[in-house]
Amino acid sequence: MSHSIQDDRNGSTNGNTNGNINGNTNGNAYSPASQSTNAYLVGGGIASLAAAVFLIHDAHVPASQIHILESSKLMGGSMDGGGSPSTGYILRGGRMLNLSYLCLYDLLKPIPSLTDPKLSVMDEIRAFNAIEGNKTHANARIVTEKTHLPDQAAPPPVIADSTWYGLSGKERVDLTRMMVQDEHRLGRQTIEEYFDKGFFETNFWYMWATMFAFQRWHSAVEFRRYLHRFIQELPRLHTLEGVDRTPYNQYDSIIKPIATYLRNQGVNFQYDTTVRSLSYANAKSPSLSAAKITVEEIHILEGNITGVINVHENDVVLITLGSMTSSSSIGSNTTAPAVPSPHPLPKFTDPSWALWDSLSNDNTLFGNPHNFSSRAPESNWESFTVTLKSPEFFSHLSEMTNNLPGTGALVTFKDSSWLMSIVVPHQPHFIDQPEDVQVFWGYGLFPAREGDFVKKPMAACTGEEIFTELLGHLHFPVHPTVEDATTIPCFMPYITSQFLTRSPGDRPHVIPEGSTNLAFMGQFVEIPDDVVFTVEYSVRGAKMAVSGLMEEAKNKKPKPVFKGERNPKVLAKALEVMVEDGVDQFKARAMPFAPHAWV
Repeated sequence: MSHSIQDDRNGSTNGNTNGNINGNTNGNAYSPASQSTNAYLVGGGIASLAAAVFLIHDAHVPASQIHILESSKLMGGSMDGGGSPSTGYILRGGRMLNLSYLCLYDLLKPIPSLTDPKLSVMDEIRAFNAIEGNKTHANARIVTEKTHLPDQAAPPPVIADSTWYGLSGKERVDLTRMMVQDEHRLGRQTIEEYFDKGFFETNFWYMWATMFAFQRWHSAVEFRRYLHRFIQELPRLHTLEGVDRTPYNQYDSIIKPIATYLRNQGVNFQYDTTVRSLSYANAKSPSLSAAKITVEEIHILEGNITGVINVHENDVVLITLGSMTSSSSIGSNTTAPAVPSPHPLPKFTDPSWALWDSLSNDNTLFGNPHNFSSRAPESNWESFTVTLKSPEFFSHLSEMTNNLPGTGALVTFKDSSWLMSIVVPHQPHFIDQPEDVQVFWGYGLFPAREGDFVKKPMAACTGEEIFTELLGHLHFPVHPTVEDATTIPCFMPYITSQFLTRSPGDRPHVIPEGSTNLAFMGQFVEIPDDVVFTVEYSVRGAKMAVSGLMEEAKNKKPKPVFKGERNPKVLAKALEVMVEDGVDQFKARAMPFAPHAWV
């Protein structure tokens, strides 16, 4: 038996750290409890990184006694990014940031920027979004094709009037009724079971679905939560003016600064370390009737060597459950990604799901991973990242959309059989990106369908073929544009698994009933009122875990979830849109709640 995580109660540090600056950033003396705490954070994504910051700042745990156990060789989890101008850049996903992300924005306030250490990451984001040329105002939210006879040349695409949401009176009533519906009554109902077929042909659905990646078979409960959570965005759904951006991609702008800060503080990053199971003080598997749930051992696989970490009094264990980017397959410009079998595997192969499976066998309070991991045909889509070495594509697109890079938002091709959307960010999008290289990202919600120009399913297409399909929808010349581009596709079977219909108990509470030192984090825990598939959800869960387990942080609970509906102006404008079915009347005047409410 072997493990290399040292017990740092006396202040020694592991060789993986870049220093031994302790986490007592506010100058207060440590309490005996926090001084003796070792915190084990399972998973290297944003939840664990956030929890480490909160342990240092809120709970005053010495940084050298915080251990992040990551099965791969890279921190960041699903918020990754990489590549090069020669081989092509790659981002598996993109995320919307919003003024309502109170926990995330608080997290970023003490983190130094990588580009200017005198600024915090939050300062940097605030300054970036304050620049007039960086403000989001999409002028081409939906692009449609004109109908034409088979023997006629196809006319150029048209920018739809997305100020008209296209909702009938009944559909507006159904939306309003859903917002007041009790979640328990909705149960496992899907979105398509709640609305009539015509709802899914409205501009509202196309904008809402592609903004958040909803499918009509996803959970009506999750859809309802989104309506409440983002009610402030209803009047500007067509422009996405409520979207905040980071100066670079979110790996460079958020993950790397946090990880760098934690390393400098002395946090121990343990790579190539898989947590396989837990043992408990009262038994190997605590029963539902157990008065307490106390983790006593963490069973790990470090490389090829098994080991056990002993969990002592005052120690805490915080585990990120599941992974939305599990089993992702990345292709290339000339090869399609390998698509896994649509049938559920008899055994979990991904460490995050395998651990949750083990835990769920220990106690039914620990949730039901199979509800989310066994339905890949309902949760997959495919993204692609395009690296360009010629400015021609961006020039044509800017002329068509009337948006410079970084000022638009999602451009959705409504008539695309893949329901393809693209996002053209401010350039450069990567810190090391040369001036003569451009990068943008896109995705298709229906990768199993045959393309309109490339007669193959998206999932079977090479990167070049996906870019060719996009050029077809834009009516841009394929040559020489396609030769100047490198497109890297990524198929993700579980990317929206957190949106799947579920039953009470499928998602465990952040701190299970009876737990003394165990908490869960990530996209598959239950946080009432907040919404999954957001960075905010992971950060809020981390804040809840630390404040709930650590005595020193008990008064540092997360701020309440932002509820725009409690603001009379926000509610009035949202209702006005619902009643009038459009936002033409708002074009001539600014929204009263549009300015960023920086906190």
